[in-house]
Amino acid sequence: MSNLAPTAIAEPQAQARRASAWPLVWALALAFALALYLMRDQIPWANAWPESDALPFAPWLSAMMAWLKVNFTWATRAIAAVLDVPLEVTFGLLAKPTKLVLAGTSFMVPTLSWAGVIAAGIIAGHAAGGRRLALLIAACLGYIALFGQWQSAMLSLALIVIAVPLCVIVGLLLGILAWRSPRIEKLAVTPLLDLMQTIPTFAYLIPMLILFGNSPVSAMIATSIFATPPMVRATMVALSRVPAEIGDFAVMAGCTPRQRLWRVLIPTARPMLMVGVNQVIMLALNMVIISSMIGAGGLGYDVLLALRALKIGQGMEAGLAIVVLAIALDRLSQAFASKGGAPVHHAQRSLLARHPHLVLALTVLLLTTLASLVLPVFAKFPPGWTLSTAPWWKAAVDWITVHFFDWIEAFRVALLLYVLNPMRAFCEGFPWLGALVLLALAGYRLGGWRLAGLVGLLVLFCASCGLWEKTMSTVYLCGVSAIIALLIGIPIGVWASRSDRVFGFIEPIVDTLQTLPSFCFIIPIVMLFRVGDVTALIATVSFAIVPAIRYTNHGLRQVPPTLIEAAKTAGCTRRQTFWRVQLPMALPEVLLGLNQTILLSLSMIIICAMIGTRDLGQEVFIALAKADAGRGIVAGLAIAFIGIVADRLIGGASAAARKRLG
Repeated sequence: MSNLAPTAIAEPQAQARRASAWPLVWALALAFALALYLMRDQIPWANAWPESDALPFAPWLSAMMAWLKVNFTWATRAIAAVLDVPLEVTFGLLAKPTKLVLAGTSFMVPTLSWAGVIAAGIIAGHAAGGRRLALLIAACLGYIALFGQWQSAMLSLALIVIAVPLCVIVGLLLGILAWRSPRIEKLAVTPLLDLMQTIPTFAYLIPMLILFGNSPVSAMIATSIFATPPMVRATMVALSRVPAEIGDFAVMAGCTPRQRLWRVLIPTARPMLMVGVNQVIMLALNMVIISSMIGAGGLGYDVLLALRALKIGQGMEAGLAIVVLAIALDRLSQAFASKGGAPVHHAQRSLLARHPHLVLALTVLLLTTLASLVLPVFAKFPPGWTLSTAPWWKAAVDWITVHFFDWIEAFRVALLLYVLNPMRAFCEGFPWLGALVLLALAGYRLGGWRLAGLVGLLVLFCASCGLWEKTMSTVYLCGVSAIIALLIGIPIGVWASRSDRVFGFIEPIVDTLQTLPSFCFIIPIVMLFRVGDVTALIATVSFAIVPAIRYTNHGLRQVPPTLIEAAKTAGCTRRQTFWRVQLPMALPEVLLGLNQTILLSLSMIIICAMIGTRDLGQEVFIALAKADAGRGIVAGLAIAFIGIVADRLIGGASAAARKRLG
């Protein structure tokens, strides 16, 4: 024991010495970066990577895509032809009469009556959640029909009906593979998911155009790539949370490994898996506007046309139609997920007795569709019944512009001159070598040598491919937007956590902001502030503020009441309880909200490249216009690496906070 005592005493002392040395290390690193910044004219190679030495990633990738196109177009077009059959059938059923030719025989796919689809939705809502959900589904689908968005909405829904099952199947299989093999999960699945979730959606479009052509199939594949990761992650989490006793019981009962997985573990994990399905549906809906650029059509195409023509009313109506469609699908999937229920033995019962709602919905769809063949009112929603709020939206923006133009312009110019332009100049002039040293040091401090090496390599890629200035321009606008979103969102989240009444008021606003398509944030702001960085900043803050509010509110509400009572018993005031107990305990969730805010800011800034920002998003758009796959993929990877660096560093800080709090 006497030999162990000096070691036990020396270890904390060594840790204390190392901790006390970190302020000096940070001071030296900051001084080094500042010296490089001030001496950028004397040491230009450390400030911006020399163009003559830039690594030709883009030409390599372009050559690879050209080779794939020449040698594998037959395969990709065959895949497109196979996927096109169910897609065209679904388009025919939901949106427009379609003529299909199979084995030399042609036939028309009848379009379901709008009245039947609404009735079937109401029946499904009643089956899943009762009268209240049925009324909500009726209101959502009624809005879409009443405001003349029915056919566009059904085109978007048809794409989702095919893409979502594909995402669920692929995500479930990948999740099972990763759950069974931690090595594969660590080396392959997690990095792949990180890239799929952080690389901008526009970067998916270029390879899809080259390999699959400009068609709805390309849009469906791009949507599937974007929407699959939540299902993979949900599957891994769901299976890992199944109690070990359940799996052991299945083995004792004589189940084979396959029976144990599909008949025991998967049904037990069903609620969490349905959460993944819900997230897949939401992401697929978020992708409808982007995918409209390569042939998807539907509501996304309507919003895109309105943005190009600056028609705020039409754009907002189509955008709100996406919102209500998202709300309907979200509530339905959540209701079916929570309903669950144990299997019932009903071998002797009829189909009507087993599934009355399903039989009723199919009967209504059949009768209304047959009626539409002779009664036009069932075939198409009568144009005379439709309404429009487009003139009101335009009048509201015109009124604001007329009465508040001077104030708006003064705010825009002041923000641009005194905040945004100086920060842009500082970020664009920041040396890549200084950023590499600081970020790698932060990685080492938070996660050791492995995280430091990963961060250093990702920063080095952004510098060596010749995109450092545009990378830092993206960092500048994303950083400012994220900071402002946090400064506004965290106090709102704190306020909501302290009052159920406030939370009840804020929740529908947050839900709307989360489901409103990103393009819809841009249209009214462009009308008021014109194109440029200020418009991009306001739109990005509006889009990215949701996680800051949600996670702060959730984190503070999850603090155990016993800790709060203990603080009050110890004599803490309300302010002391908040700052010394609640906020430290909620810090990991707040950091997770920061992480999501940064990722949403990145995704929105790429879209803002359409309104005049000069950053990596502009590179992606230029590449899309020129079908330059290499240029677009390299710019997309640089954006993804910004998100991965932020994710890993914030994740390390969150893990350290959780460890410190026990």
